This record gives sequence, structure tokens and C-alpha cells, in this order.
Amino acid sequence: MPVISTPQEFNEDDLYVDLEAITGHRLFLKCEGFNFAGSIKLKAAAEMVEAAERDGRLKSDSILVESSSGNLGVALSMIAASKGYGFVCVTDSRCNLPTRLLMESLGSQIHIITEPAPTGGLLAARIDHVRELCASDDRYVWLNQYSNPNNHMAHYRTTAPAIARRFPDLDVLFVGAGTTGTLMGCARYFRTWHRPVRIVAVDSEGSVTFGDNPGRRMIPGLGTSLRPPLLDDSYVDEVIHVSEADTIRTCHQLARRGFVFGGSTGTVVSGAGQWLARQPQDRRQPTAVTIAPDLGERYLETIYQSNWVRDLYGEDVLDRQTLPAPSPRRDAHRHALTAHSPAA
Repeated sequence: MPVISTPQEFNEDDLYVDLEAITGHRLFLKCEGFNFAGSIKLKAAAEMVEAAERDGRLKSDSILVESSSGNLGVALSMIAASKGYGFVCVTDSRCNLPTRLLMESLGSQIHIITEPAPTGGLLAARIDHVRELCASDDRYVWLNQYSNPNNHMAHYRTTAPAIARRFPDLDVLFVGAGTTGTLMGCARYFRTWHRPVRIVAVDSEGSVTFGDNPGRRMIPGLGTSLRPPLLDDSYVDEVIHVSEADTIRTCHQLARRGFVFGGSTGTVVSGAGQWLARQPQDRRQPTAVTIAPDLGERYLETIYQSNWVRDLYGEDVLDRQTLPAPSPRRDAHRHALTAHSPAA
């Protein structure tokens, strides 16, 4: 077993779950929640902080500040605590209480935004607040996960190569779209791989990331109210939008098999199941991988709390026991993105 001196040194990211018995498809789930930050965001957080240190942006009295719906905030809280920096997480009311408490236990300050901006919603209001903090005190350093290239480079260097080593016959990769750091890092890596890999982005209904109309989103993680600056959709072959009701059903189905994952995982597994169900049955099943950004403990008061679910999504949301089949309404929102450009 490894011996470590800082929490960010440990990250078990070579664990996969074979979901065929649950989904009926040859689908493997890469688990990214087994580190001290509890999510895949540890990779991006570490890469961005180390780059800021190399560039001389961080000093002994610096205070990191970032807008986050939760997981990146936890990762930065952990790294800031281990390195002696202050950290302020600017989030909103959708951030889970256990996530906020975890950040506070690590010594971070939490600023909760409750009023959306006229354009761009709560995300835009959070970013405006970050900019105000930085303007008020030069000790604040904003890493800006939304446009920081080290966000996607973390996954270009680590996540994608790990998948490639484990699945040399990979045909399709499903990646959830939030800031699109994971999506862009993996897509750029597989663009120049030795065999073609279809990149399918999975987004939440109500997200504007790929040009859809904004709508209510109550589950943090995937989806945005502002198009992410990191996104270059020429690297994406297809987009699937998943309703939050389907996300919740999938999370509960996985939990009934003993796997308690977060909402982003429920979304990407649901989207992957829909896509795979549409493929011709008389052909070889593609080798498919998707990514689980975190585990489910931080969602026990929301996704796994039946009263919360029924209050927001209705009485019948948890009655269905199978993965949702593709619906014509969701298919109408799916984009086929076929244009490609050279890797940046």
C-alpha cells in the first residue's frame, strides 16, 4: 500500500464496474470517486493549482476562490488545506448540505448565491461574485475552471490514457458535460488514438451547453446555464440529453445492485443505455466506457431521499424499475456533431 504525506497524492482511478448485468449492454463504468476529495475533480484541481504555483500566481498569503456546484470546491478545499492557502467557494442553493459541511470542515469559507443573474442564471451570478471578490483584494486568485486549459489537460494526461490502456478495443466513450474539462481532455486524446473512438457527450435537460433552451436543473454536477468556454464541439460526435427524472431512476437502479453513485453518474449511465439500445442488434456490441465522477454519499438527502424526489419530480418517479428507454422528445434534442477540426 502507498505511504503518502499529502491527500492529493492518493487517487485510485483504475477501477471499473461491468454494468452489463444491470443495463443489458457491454458498458464499463470508470470509478473516479476513490480519493480523499471523493471525485474526479481532484485531477483538475491539482493541475490548476500546480500550474498557478509554477506561474507565480500563488503566494503564501493567497486565497483561492472558485465558483463550484460542489465537487471541485471540495477538491480545492482539500488541496488548499494541505498547502496552507485560504479558499472561498462560491456556490448556490443547489449545492448539497453534506458537500458544504465537508468544505467547511476543511477550513474553507462558503458564499451561497441565491439570486440568479438576469442572463446566465445562478452560474453567471456566482461568477460575478467571484470577480467582485478578486477586485476587492489582490490576495484572491481565481483559477477559473470554466476557461482554464489545465482543467482539460488533467484528463488528457491521466483519465483518457488510463481508459486507453485498459480498453485497447474501445469503440465509444460517454462523458458527462459540466465545465467540459473531462469531455475535452478525453476527446482530444482519442482524436489522435490508433483507432477511431466515438465521443458521446451526455448533458442534462435544461442545460444550454450545446445550444438547448435553459430549464430547471436541481441536481448539481452536469449542465450549465452558460456555454463553457472550454467546449469545442467539433471534438464531439453526438450529444444526448437526459431528464433529471431518468437520472434519479438510474441512480436508484444502480443502488439496488449495491452501487451508490452521484447524480452525474446516473445521468451518463442513463444516456449511455439509451444510446446503446438504439444500436443494431445484429452487429457486434461496441466496447463502451463511461465515467463515474463521484460516489453517492453526498446525495443521500436529495437523489436518494424519497420525499425530496417526489416533491420535485412527482409521485411516480421512483415507481419504474428499469433503465429509461429512449423517448422521441429527447431524441429530438439530440445533436449529431460531425464536423472535426485539428487538435488544439
